Amino acid sequence: MQTEIIWLSPAGALLLGYLLGAIPFGMILTAMAGGGDLRSIGSGNIGATNVLRTGRKGLAAATLLLDVAKGWAAVYLTSLVFPGNELLAAAAAFLGHCYPIWLKFRGGKGVATLMGIALALYWPCALVYAVIWLGLLATLRISSMAGMTAALSTPVSAAWFGRFDLVLLFLALALLTLWKHRTNIERLIAGEEPRIGGTR
Repeated sequence: MQTEIIWLSPAGALLLGYLLGAIPFGMILTAMAGGGDLRSIGSGNIGATNVLRTGRKGLAAATLLLDVAKGWAAVYLTSLVFPGNELLAAAAAFLGHCYPIWLKFRGGKGVATLMGIALALYWPCALVYAVIWLGLLATLRISSMAGMTAALSTPVSAAWFGRFDLVLLFLALALLTLWKHRTNIERLIAGEEPRIGGTR
């Protein structure tokens, strides 16, 4: 009985995080707006960048904000319901976004959700994340490069701020972000990665 009680909170945190992270807001919003199945558009990704390819900037912005929000909510709600298991919920939310069971584990790349997670766990890391992400988007206009660089900033900024308890989690999520962007990396190396706006 004692073992079951010990495992209840971690299991609850993992389930809560995964279920929140696995909500495909990009697909839902695009379908509700009459845009069809987002997976058949552009890159087939369910994130905000691909929603932008539909030409609906408002939907893209909403997708971005909601993907950030679900990462934040997973950690925050866990702190209320299953305190002490926030890191588990954060990891589960990220995995839920990248590998949602109801989309046959073909989800997004985690950039916005990781920002929400950072915001909930330690907001200064999220501030660094946002500055790097938005700064590179504005200058380079290459979404993948901006997202990957921002993700890699999280373990570095966590260490810089002395939050060594977060470094391993952020490093793992950043590396998974790179893995999800592996085709983008190949295009970057080949000089074929498209820029926001349609030019290279």
